[in-house]
Amino acid sequence: MAAAARPGLGRVLPGSSILFLCDMQEKFRSSVTCFPQIVAVAARMLRVARLLEVPAVLTEQYPQGLGHTVPELGAEGLQPVTKTCFSMVPVVRQELDSRPQLQSVLLCGIETQACILNTALDLLDRGLQVHVVADACSSRSQVDRLVALARMRQSGAFLSTSEALILQLVGDAAHPRFKEIQKIIKEPAPDSGLLGLFQGQNPLFR
Repeated sequence: MAAAARPGLGRVLPGSSILFLCDMQEKFRSSVTCFPQIVAVAARMLRVARLLEVPAVLTEQYPQGLGHTVPELGAEGLQPVTKTCFSMVPVVRQELDSRPQLQSVLLCGIETQACILNTALDLLDRGLQVHVVADACSSRSQVDRLVALARMRQSGAFLSTSEALILQLVGDAAHPRFKEIQKIIKEPAPDSGLLGLFQGQNPLFR
């Protein structure tokens, strides 16, 4: 049995993690910055989660008006949970309650200043570690995206990239699924516009 992660350190272990996929829907396709890249990065997180048997939860914000999850996410087999609130937590509380071993939530989706931020705060309030997959989260506005990432970091969430989290999850090149995962990360994650946000030692992240 894998050792438990030390609280506050930010270790991510498959047996105590869950992947949250938030509101990557059709109507956001034309308005959210780097939408195709965000979805592509979230899709590779989902592929790795399936290989490592990490559970995943998918939500859709008011699908009657905003459409359904875009097919390129590759979320077939996941039943989306419909919501109107600007947090995933109220509608997936039963899923969280059913997993007493849960320690870490890996969070992808849109929009960073809305459902991602509020989901992160609700999860932190429950005592869970939140790992924001920064290259898999975006907003219509880069300013909103930047400030929301800083706000979550101030509140105790961990900001990371998809590849860093994938390598934490797999843990060892001797892992029996490593060759499959290596194929997923062999190509660099698409540029989702993060570099411009962090250049110049942005004061929000000092």
